[in-house]
Amino acid sequence: MQRKTCDILIIGGGGAALYAALHAYDADPQLRIVIASKGLYGKSGCTSMVQGGYNVVLHPDDSFEKHYDDTLRGGGLINNQELAWILVTQAPERIFELENAFGCYFDRNADGTIHQRALAGQSFNRTVHRGDLTGIELMSRLSEQVLVRDIEVLNEVRGVDLLLDAHHERVCGAILVDFHSGSLVEVCARTVLLATGGTAPLYRITPASLEKSGDGMAMAFRAGAEFVDMEMMQFHPTGLMAGKTVMTGTVLEEGLRGAGGYLLNAKLERYMQQYDPVKLERSTRDRVSRSGFLEIRAGRGTPEGGVYLDVRHLGKEFLLKSSPGMYKRCLSVGYDMAKDLIQVTPTAHFQMGGLRIDTACRTSIEGLFAAGEDAGGVHGANRIGGNGVAESMVFGAVAGDSLAEYAKSNKMRDPDPNEVRKLEDQLQVRDGQGNPFELRDELGSVAWDHLGIIRSEKSLTLAAEAFARIKEQVAKLPIPRDRGTNAAFHERMNLENLVSVARLIHAGAMLRKESRGSHYREDYPETSDEYLVNIFLKKEADGSLRQDVGSVQFSRRAPKDLAGETEIPKDTVKSSAQCLTTEV
Repeated sequence: MQRKTCDILIIGGGGAALYAALHAYDADPQLRIVIASKGLYGKSGCTSMVQGGYNVVLHPDDSFEKHYDDTLRGGGLINNQELAWILVTQAPERIFELENAFGCYFDRNADGTIHQRALAGQSFNRTVHRGDLTGIELMSRLSEQVLVRDIEVLNEVRGVDLLLDAHHERVCGAILVDFHSGSLVEVCARTVLLATGGTAPLYRITPASLEKSGDGMAMAFRAGAEFVDMEMMQFHPTGLMAGKTVMTGTVLEEGLRGAGGYLLNAKLERYMQQYDPVKLERSTRDRVSRSGFLEIRAGRGTPEGGVYLDVRHLGKEFLLKSSPGMYKRCLSVGYDMAKDLIQVTPTAHFQMGGLRIDTACRTSIEGLFAAGEDAGGVHGANRIGGNGVAESMVFGAVAGDSLAEYAKSNKMRDPDPNEVRKLEDQLQVRDGQGNPFELRDELGSVAWDHLGIIRSEKSLTLAAEAFARIKEQVAKLPIPRDRGTNAAFHERMNLENLVSVARLIHAGAMLRKESRGSHYREDYPETSDEYLVNIFLKKEADGSLRQDVGSVQFSRRAPKDLAGETEIPKDTVKSSAQCLTTEV
């Protein structure tokens, strides 16, 4: 096993990871920082795939209070209110930093101000963007900034497990595995950040980057970290349908609906009039996804099992100007957005639940931090569009500052040598049986059918039985001698982590006997004040799952302060069209 030391180890290669590395380095350039990216840093993860944009209060008619209340209402009132306030109030600082320090360029209005578009669940058009390829702009500039700093980047390595000290009190590094050589790397660090992304690829239909397999969450769970509201998994309403290709599930972002696009069933009925007659297609993602799913289940879906997105009335000029990336993507699978109805399906998109963190991104384990989709609490039961990439930038910065402070004030600790040997032993060559790729397909179907958009005690029971069976089969899979560039070996590791996180999602879903946000129980369809709670999960020393329920802390807003629904801003189409775009 190779051995490496650093002050800060960042596991992940997306927006939160890179932003944390930049802030930690700028806080103290003497710190030795290592980024370990499962893919190519700056190219992997989901930040580079962001289309919609970044929510931020910039316009004088907008306010922190409006953005904050939209976030809490969208989150079903169970958000961590202090984390949500940080998101809202620090978002403008990050936009100014992105533009003026890191070189990002966002679309402009004719008067030179930053253009802001409409996304669902918001009372103001506050989403900053660059065409519909905002994520590429962000990740390109952040990657450049990493390159001009003395930050070490390990590409195509994955986290295997966290290392704890001899007393099992503090995280002091991690074991990684190199994709190409298959060799293990022991990295000792003063502090570790998990920013590996969520587990949307657990589901059969997803737009998420396929290297995401819940690695960070699974490693933290095995180490004994606490999680919050894991039952909350968001499904995006409009995933492109492209047959049996990996393109199926790719998001057609809600700026299209925000600009006036319609959703139609197979009878060409605008069905959102039945489910949310006020907001229609601009309702929150959970409602629109559930509505599409119900239409399909009721037999009003297309022959291929989807519904239609109709944006023809917006006109080709507008579509090419506002959504050039999506226009080209649709053309590549046979749809001309200006002429054709586009078949879409709900698609597993974003995980609101995750590691429980405080306002400095500290987890419940000393020395371990989390940011981005690995961390829970910010979005509550449902994330409103545009708050995801804002969270990555804001909490990436918070984590970076916290990591630097922690690394400077804490000495290096050696990992428990017994734990290192145990991890090595777990990956020793052994014979086995089974096909990990077939198991992955089975897992995706089970999650989609029984732990997906609509749940019930019956479906959750079926899911639990299937997860237990798949877990046993994963344990029987072989571990090859030659691990270098061995896809089957890595799919085995993906499965282990996905099943671990799936069981956490399942546990939370069983406990929450109500419907709230993205969590919909068909047997408990109403939202109940009894469940204005957060659900906390962690692994005990004996391997059992501890389950705790705590009342939501209404530190800034009480439920009565948030009564009513978010009002939709007027003149959306006009606002979306008045922007100056440039090639991305």
